[in-house]
Amino acid sequence: MTDRTRGVSVQTSPHPTSAKPASGARKNPTLRRVVTRGATLLITLLVALTMAFLLGRLSGDPVATILGPMASPEQREALRVELGLDQPLIVQYLQYMGGILTGDLGQSLQFYQSNVSLILERLPFTIQLVGAAMLLAIAIGVPLGVLAATREGSVWDRIASTFALIGQSVPVFWMGMMLIILFAVQLAWLPAGQAGDFRNLILPACTMALYPMAQIARLTRAAMSEALVEPFVDSARARGIRSSSIVWRHAFKNAMMPVLTIVVLQAGILLSGAVAVEYVYSWPGIGQLALQAVQFRDFPLVQAIVVFGAVTFVVLNLLVDIVHTIVDPRVR
Repeated sequence: MTDRTRGVSVQTSPHPTSAKPASGARKNPTLRRVVTRGATLLITLLVALTMAFLLGRLSGDPVATILGPMASPEQREALRVELGLDQPLIVQYLQYMGGILTGDLGQSLQFYQSNVSLILERLPFTIQLVGAAMLLAIAIGVPLGVLAATREGSVWDRIASTFALIGQSVPVFWMGMMLIILFAVQLAWLPAGQAGDFRNLILPACTMALYPMAQIARLTRAAMSEALVEPFVDSARARGIRSSSIVWRHAFKNAMMPVLTIVVLQAGILLSGAVAVEYVYSWPGIGQLALQAVQFRDFPLVQAIVVFGAVTFVVLNLLVDIVHTIVDPRVR
């Protein structure tokens, strides 16, 4: 069929093709992104859990640790049967994965108690410590990064950059011991460790907050430096909006997503790996429990803690992706 309405010959198909209706995932980009990201994270979790199983078997013989060198071969074999270590490795792996799916992470060889109950007993102490450390890191790291970005090249910028570099370079256990020597031994202002009231929390939280504080400050500075050169900032200045409103209500709002990402990920890292700080301050959290399990070669408990850490990190990653997809339309 030919259309010559305006002197232009346009060939049209006698059977015009119409676009196929989009599926539910195509209609909802948020759902599509969450499903895709969730599948990737499940594969990552499976690899992490498999590595935990293999490393637990390669770390040493728990039977020799429990019974000691004087045990007879019959006693060793009986304990192997009791622990299921006499079965083929693939059978042990399938039982291990089945226990994870049902929430049964086994029993500790050291404490003769369910590993899940042990983790739940220590979890409130670790959450308390991580929560205080992250609040401190955000309260100092974000303003410091914004200050460095708004005064780029100034003395404040160099001070913030130096502070962030020191925070990422100083070993956590060394900083913890120095704070104990200064504030607990020399000045006697604060307790040296262990759980208790608010005063017991100050030194461990400050020590744990140092590294994420530096990370947050550096990322905030980088994100704010990019946001402050965007055209909308110049437009806001041309309209006579106050500088503080431009920085916090306009620029920081656009730079907030990378900062939120690093905050959540750092919280997950601290929650599942606060071993050094809890050891230095004798804090009865999951990190201290993990150290005790490794020293005793309590591989079921080590595996359970690794499973908890892996699941926590994967869930936090998924939450970050969901928040990104919902809040930032550019992701969609």
